[in-house]
This record gives sequence, C-alpha cells and structure tokens, in this order.
Amino acid sequence: MAVLRVKFTKTKRDKLAQVLWILNWISVVTGAILFSLGLFLKVELNKRGELMAERDIQYVPNMLIAVGLIACAINFLGGKICYDCVDTTKFLRWKLIMLPYIICTFFFTFCVLVGALMCYSMRGELEESLNLGLTEAMKFYKDTDTPGRCFLKRTLDYLQIEFQCCGNNGYKDWFQIQWISNRYLDMSQKEVVDRLRSNVEGRYLIDGVPFSCCNINSPRPCIQQQVSNNSAHFNYEHQTEELNLWMKGCRQALLEHYNYIIQSIGLAVLITWLFELSVLTGVRYLQTSLENVLRQGDPNSESDGWLLENSFMETARTNLNIIKSLGKNNVPPKQIPEAS
Repeated sequence: MAVLRVKFTKTKRDKLAQVLWILNWISVVTGAILFSLGLFLKVELNKRGELMAERDIQYVPNMLIAVGLIACAINFLGGKICYDCVDTTKFLRWKLIMLPYIICTFFFTFCVLVGALMCYSMRGELEESLNLGLTEAMKFYKDTDTPGRCFLKRTLDYLQIEFQCCGNNGYKDWFQIQWISNRYLDMSQKEVVDRLRSNVEGRYLIDGVPFSCCNINSPRPCIQQQVSNNSAHFNYEHQTEELNLWMKGCRQALLEHYNYIIQSIGLAVLITWLFELSVLTGVRYLQTSLENVLRQGDPNSESDGWLLENSFMETARTNLNIIKSLGKNNVPPKQIPEAS
C-alpha cells in the first residue's frame, strides 16, 4: 500500500511543477545564504584565533560553506527538472535521472540537518578552546618585545575594553600571573626584589590588573594596584566596589557573543532544512505522478502520486534484501585446489 497517496489531475501536476520550479530557485538563494553564514562564522572565529587554543572548531563553518555550495548546485538542477516537467514529453529526458536525484537530495537534506545540530553542539568545544587560549594569551601579555607574542598585549587590551570584561574567569585571574615585564621593574627597590624571591618560580605577582580592566562607568578613579587592600585606598571596600573593574570574565563574554551568532545561524539552517525537505517532498510527488501518467499512456489523464510505493516496513525490507544481494555478489568465489 502506497504511503500518503495523492491523486493529481493534469492541471494540478502542471501547477505543482511550476511551484516547485519557483521553490527550487528560492532554495538556490537559501544555499547562497548558507554559504554566506558559514563564511561569516569562519571570519568571526578567525578574528580572535590567537585567543583560542588549537582545537578543531572550524568544522562547523566549513560544513556550512560546503552545504551552501552543494545546495546551489542541487537546487539549480532541480529547478531545470521541474521546469521541463510542465511538459510531459520533456519529462522523458529526466525520467531515469529523477529517482537518483531525489535520493541524493534526501541525503543532502540530512547533511543540512546535521549542520544545524552541529551549530548547537559546538558550544562545549568553543568554551574549552577559549578557556585554554585566554589562559595562554594572558601569560604572554608582558612579552611585548618577543617576536610572535608582541601583539597579545594589544589584543587583550582591545578585547577587555570592547567586551567590558577582565581576565579569563574574572579580574582575579591577573593576580595569578606576572603581567608586568621585568624590564619595567625597578630592581633597586627592596619590595620588588623581595616579591620576586618570595615566589617559587621567580614571578612578580601583584593584586593588580591592566588598565583595560577599568570600568569606565566607575564614579571614582580606577584602582588598578592593590585591588584587594582596603587600607591602601580611601573609602574603599573591594568586596563591594563592583563598579571599579569589569566583573565579567572574557571567556564568558566571548562565549555569549559567539553563542548568539551560532544559535542564530543554527536556527536559519534548521529553517532551511525544513524548506528543503518540503521541496523534496513535492519533487517526489511530481516524479511518481508523472511516471504513472507514462504507464497509462494518456498525458491528460489523472494519476496517483506518493512518497513511497509500499509501506515503510516493506520498503525497508526490500532495500535490505537488495543490500544483502549486493554483498553476496561481491564475495569472491572459493578457489578449488588443482589435483596433483
């Protein structure tokens, strides 16, 4: 028994072919949009690539770029097929191609769905990449004279100002690393020397933060040094002085930024998948209804169209038997040993 059988008149078949021709061209545009979204996401990730660990997070934009290009090609061909199918006689040139085309398009729509799910699943890897990358970049903040690292101070300062954040998880992250280069430390001062000697690794650690952590909305001058020392500043309580420094960590700020982009792209890809699936359904109805017209021999007669000629179970069983028979045919024959 056919699945979702629908009866088509000649007029309905022609209208279906015309509508599908238009929808396929719209799908070409959506393919270009997918390509553009993938390219946009790739550029956004590369903008701050130096703040991310070497993890494979480019697979999502690469997938979207590939899916977008394939969508343009597949739907361009689909538009040509549907345009010719308005004339039953022209359908003959596509008769042998339409079923393989539908099968390939079905697997393609599955890839679009996978692309949408990948957008929603990359948050964890992105967060880990940002966590490791920011931690590593902060260690090299002071290396303004080291080739290959001299740009990191400027990059981190711009980041903290633009996203109104401080440190990786918060401003106290700067307390755990030496972010002031030794060339700017006065070794003649006993306090500096004692602080260096007190650290096992010989690092100059202070409870201070770079200037870019200062909150521009603070009502008082920014306190960068001795942040946790209340007695060092007049009328100051560091546990309640939330307006003085940016409290949000840069990892969280960047994650929120990318998460908004990724979720928006994921929603667009999901809508594209639903649209492509509806177009594919229409093409399947057009193909089966036109094949039934050819069997009847009258191009003006009514014909049935369906998604599957048999039930889901029967179709699955038939395809499984085909796969098994192909596997048996590929088994090499046993060689009979020659008689001595």
